[in-house]
Amino acid sequence: MSGALTVGLLLLWGSACLWLPSPAQGDLVIPGPDGAAKETRHPARTLQKRSTQNVMVDVYSMKVDCTVTSRFAHTVMTSTARNKGDVSQEIFFEMELPKTAFITNFTMEIDGRVYVGEVKEKEKAKKQYEKAISSGQTAGLVKASGRKMETFSVSVNIAAESSVTFVLTHEELLQRKLGQYEILTRVKPKQLVQEFQIVANIYEPQGISYVDTHATFPSNDLLPLVEKTVTEKKAHIAFKPSLEQQKKCPACDGTLIDGDFVIKYDVNRATSLGDIQIVNGYFVHFFAPPSLSRVPTNVVFVIDRSGSMYGNKIQQTREAMQAILQDLKEDDYFSIILFDDQITCWKETMTRATKENLAEATKYIKNLRDRGGTNINDALLRGVGMLQKDKADKRIPERSIDMIILLTDGMPNYSETNPKKIQANMHAANSGNMTLFSLGFGSDVEYGFLNVLSQENNGLARRIFEASDAALQLKGFYEEVSSPLLSEVNLRYPDNAVDLLTTNHFSQLFNGSEIVVAGRLIDNKLDNFPVEVVAQAFEEDFQVQSQTSALDWAAIYPDEEYIFGDFTERLWAYLTIQQLLDKSKTGSQEEKSNATARALDMSLQYSFVTPLTSMVVTKPETGDKPDSPLIADKMTEEERQQSERYSYHHRHMSPTYLVDGDPHFIVELPDKDDAVCFNINDKPGTIFTLVEDSKSGILVNGQIIGDKQIPVDGQINTYFWRFGIRHKSLGVRLEVSTKSILLLEDAKRVSLQWSYTTSLKGDNMDILLSKDRSLTITLKDSVKFLILLHKVWKDHPYHRDYLGFYTLDTHLLSPSVHGLIGQFYHGIEYEVTNLRPGEVPEKPDATMYVKGQELNVTRGWQRDFRRDVTNGENVPCWFIHNNGTGLIDGDVSDYIVSGLFKTV
Repeated sequence: MSGALTVGLLLLWGSACLWLPSPAQGDLVIPGPDGAAKETRHPARTLQKRSTQNVMVDVYSMKVDCTVTSRFAHTVMTSTARNKGDVSQEIFFEMELPKTAFITNFTMEIDGRVYVGEVKEKEKAKKQYEKAISSGQTAGLVKASGRKMETFSVSVNIAAESSVTFVLTHEELLQRKLGQYEILTRVKPKQLVQEFQIVANIYEPQGISYVDTHATFPSNDLLPLVEKTVTEKKAHIAFKPSLEQQKKCPACDGTLIDGDFVIKYDVNRATSLGDIQIVNGYFVHFFAPPSLSRVPTNVVFVIDRSGSMYGNKIQQTREAMQAILQDLKEDDYFSIILFDDQITCWKETMTRATKENLAEATKYIKNLRDRGGTNINDALLRGVGMLQKDKADKRIPERSIDMIILLTDGMPNYSETNPKKIQANMHAANSGNMTLFSLGFGSDVEYGFLNVLSQENNGLARRIFEASDAALQLKGFYEEVSSPLLSEVNLRYPDNAVDLLTTNHFSQLFNGSEIVVAGRLIDNKLDNFPVEVVAQAFEEDFQVQSQTSALDWAAIYPDEEYIFGDFTERLWAYLTIQQLLDKSKTGSQEEKSNATARALDMSLQYSFVTPLTSMVVTKPETGDKPDSPLIADKMTEEERQQSERYSYHHRHMSPTYLVDGDPHFIVELPDKDDAVCFNINDKPGTIFTLVEDSKSGILVNGQIIGDKQIPVDGQINTYFWRFGIRHKSLGVRLEVSTKSILLLEDAKRVSLQWSYTTSLKGDNMDILLSKDRSLTITLKDSVKFLILLHKVWKDHPYHRDYLGFYTLDTHLLSPSVHGLIGQFYHGIEYEVTNLRPGEVPEKPDATMYVKGQELNVTRGWQRDFRRDVTNGENVPCWFIHNNGTGLIDGDVSDYIVSGLFKTV
């Protein structure tokens, strides 16, 4: 690893942004838990303020060209920048694309030379990537994620007086939701762009019923510039503001373009059979018949009220449920099951959605409060049993649809806690006639578990992002699934006429959605293609059949026939891969393996960047360095969840201060997108003051314990095994060890074991205990702590059980708070510079200026175990050597006390 610290200016625009350091010398690669490079982090973004010097780079153009052919969107994003300076510049280029899209091409053109991407198996691409890292080359992809979009980022060094053009292409099948399709382009220039345009051409032979455009810009001044031309089967939308029109004011450099540019449309639906299109031997069938009656629903709401739903989550759940209850129709039946470590039913049977019953249920929901653990297994089985019994007893209509909607924010930690057993129990209990929808609330939820749980029960999972509009997200999802039109939908085609068929059986069709089936024709010259659709409707069975033939695209679009080509084949491939990726998560191991292998083969054949493949581009380097590979990736669900957790906890939460491990202290600083860390070495039995606030009377001391014996290498490890927490003015004292928990509040004395899952709410302190995992302590009007229990194999030759201590909320403590952790509660100012190779290649050294001192620090990582108490998550940080000398006030000995509730 070589190179000096870079400084930079961040320029954002469109679905893309440029970060322009000056002059670039190297990136900092941070390895993942397995030692492999997980992401490239750029020191200038985390080490010091960005430079204000004039970077001579001209961002000349940004263009988005989207062509939609029968819901299949092909989008090309092109941006050009020129280095006008007399030194090389490194340009970081980011593009946001929909999560459901697959990258199909990426190229860079630098001074007439084109560098083209090649799709490879992910493991092969990873080895090429790691080889580049180990040889000291710069390589990598920064991946991020949001609600609808994910970010693709690349960087390239541009010589003086040179230009670069980036071209990214992606494809996706637009999904119909609530009666419309949506094309979203994120546009956040943060500067004026000479040539800026978004152009979309929509071709729908079925006929276009309407097209609407809007933007989430701060001002509506630019919306009149949108050109929209809509004919019967084609729509053209163009947004091309000039440089002057982009300006906030005539003399301003700021731009009015900042937000999302959105196109929404729908198509005509004249026939009950739907629309079938045949091109070049492949067909696609869009099925969303008009004028169907809604089928009544029997819905059980299974709602998590465990302690982790504390605060906004439980409040937003109350708000959403009150709104959802008002949307129930009078011929619907419903029930509410609340769960923590206990299961509570509002009523023991399904209840008709009359005004009186809805009013009673709304009143019940208003009293929803958080408490206890998380018993998902028994709550779901109670819901299944209720539906089955009421169906058997004919309390609910025969022609109705049964569904369970589960809302949870965490993993099960009570009763049955094995996710695979819960999935198996639910699948076995459900006779196949019920649909389970799982809503995962917040960044900590194990979405993969919920996704498989739902897929195995005819449903799907959806993330609910923890934000101010979470209640609207919950209500919006219910609106999508609250109006079923058909159940047990089968789309049938002659066996001797088609093969390679995508899924053609669907549990439900909801109002405002659409079913899509694609396949290959065995006889490409087939004149008449018979199709039949059968399903269960509200009053009678639904059945329709007809024959269709290939459309004459040249006659429909005489001037644009060249556009369409193989779109039906690529649509079929896209849909097939998506369904195979879903199948790779459910079923037997053999079925999973076969689905994965086929999805990989098709991803390579059609050059799709999927979770199984990566696109490799050979990136030119300056000087004598060899070319190095650049990896374009598609995140797996697990990677996406980890990214979202990192983003949420590091950018949107208050700082977290923790000690966990041997004992390692970490101070997270979200405003800097960074962290500092240090270690404390002392003899076992030593008690340290971690937090002391004399004004509020809060004290937290911790005692360390050593290994059972000195290891072979002679280095004894120490860990915290006991904490004493006292709030003098509230009269609260808490002693927590690896063995037990003792609470003293006034004259009350409560003893708890780690084998419990329980919650205690007092006048001055709330406690939430999760069995063998965590203890959350909230002191009234003061502070919130989390203690984690790390259990070690009891016969381990060296190690013992130990505790981790996390401060989650400190905003009400006084400015005089101190202690090994407490002194950082009100922030810390530092600057890091002079990045240089360290003893370990992936752990460079640097110079830190802090508290008037100059320290040698090392870039490394420590573990944050909040989300995963077994493995933890890596937190990149600057490590301060010698017991934190220079970072902490005074000397370590200043923090040693004689008792668990003693002060210095």
